[in-house]
Amino acid sequence: MTDKEQKISNTFEESALKIERLTFFEGVAMIVGANIGAGILSLAFGARKAGWPVLVFFLILAGAFTTVSMLYVAETTLRTRKPMQLSGLAEKYVGQLGSWLMFSSVAVNSLGCLIAYTNGSGQIISGFLGVSPAVGSLIFFMPAVVVIWMGLRVTGVSEKVITAGMGIMILILIIATVAGPGIKTEHLKFTNWYYAVPVFSLAIFCYISQYLVPELTRGYSAEGGDIHNLPKAIITGMFITGVLLAVVPMAALGMQGPDSVSQVVTLAWGEALGQWAFFTANAFALCAMITSFWAIGETMLTNVVDRLKFPSEWDIKYRIISLILVVVPPFLIAYTGLVTFVGAIYFAGAFAGAIMSVIPVMMINEARKSGDREPEWTCGALAHPIIQGTLIFLFCGAAVYAVLDALEILPHGW
Repeated sequence: MTDKEQKISNTFEESALKIERLTFFEGVAMIVGANIGAGILSLAFGARKAGWPVLVFFLILAGAFTTVSMLYVAETTLRTRKPMQLSGLAEKYVGQLGSWLMFSSVAVNSLGCLIAYTNGSGQIISGFLGVSPAVGSLIFFMPAVVVIWMGLRVTGVSEKVITAGMGIMILILIIATVAGPGIKTEHLKFTNWYYAVPVFSLAIFCYISQYLVPELTRGYSAEGGDIHNLPKAIITGMFITGVLLAVVPMAALGMQGPDSVSQVVTLAWGEALGQWAFFTANAFALCAMITSFWAIGETMLTNVVDRLKFPSEWDIKYRIISLILVVVPPFLIAYTGLVTFVGAIYFAGAFAGAIMSVIPVMMINEARKSGDREPEWTCGALAHPIIQGTLIFLFCGAAVYAVLDALEILPHGW
């Protein structure tokens, strides 16, 4: 290969998706912000029959394998010259069926998230302001939609600021819980493995942010960025996520016990600590929902642009169409009463987890054969067939359980 050919092979091309620079911490904040949303608010309720030790076990398991899956996507993007979202990468390396399955996975997972945020934000703002839940959701949607409209760079900066505030609020609440009512160890020692597998589906949902990886690749490959930050940001963001996902249910379950937690954990948790904590806990919940809404909405919008072959994400007409497709359906579904807060999370996590385990494995294997760019980083031994097979078995198994659960053949987790 000549020097000229080498230079071309290491250059990202322009596409319908704009390349905008992200810093390392903005990328980490996007991962944490996407993950710390509806999932963290539902884990205590969803794990109350199985117990906190079962939850921690599955958080570690799901977190480790989801991180591996994200690194598969990262290597695939680094082997691809043209910036694409997951559906575009799947089309390139797996074919049309894989592309539509991937798009469906992103759409279902995003829809499940956004339905949960619509429900949860409406409840919280209704409690704050005395308005109806539907009006509360509309109030929540205003800043949510504005940031998504303004694009990747604004999303990254907003995530960094709000995520830092979330960390401070949750630290205050945990200290107040330990120093005040205290945490009862008997509440945290309780385990019942009979209800374990549904908890795994919830854990999968909390970590599924593979769809963010192409966004991070675009951000770190921009002028002034550092593409070597990509795997570092993924691992750092997922580790911080895991810690937060474990400690919030620990505090809520440890103080209240399994019979007193609410579907949106901060509602009952905040009330138990007092009025100041009620407002602090639910402010945290709103921040968690909006950071996740931003990250998921941004990636869903670019997936719509990529999958439907729109000419540019910044063509005003197509951006409006894409944004409508992202924000209108979850609001309409949320207020039909068809899906509960935790139910939306559970089934979205199970379905999306199955697709997001299989397709990234297929993509990285094919990208290693036919990629059109030399990657700055690779997964190495993490892409071993045994690890890939285990990933597919675990995540597809959780999806099968969810189907059997819906048919009332296996026990429901909550």
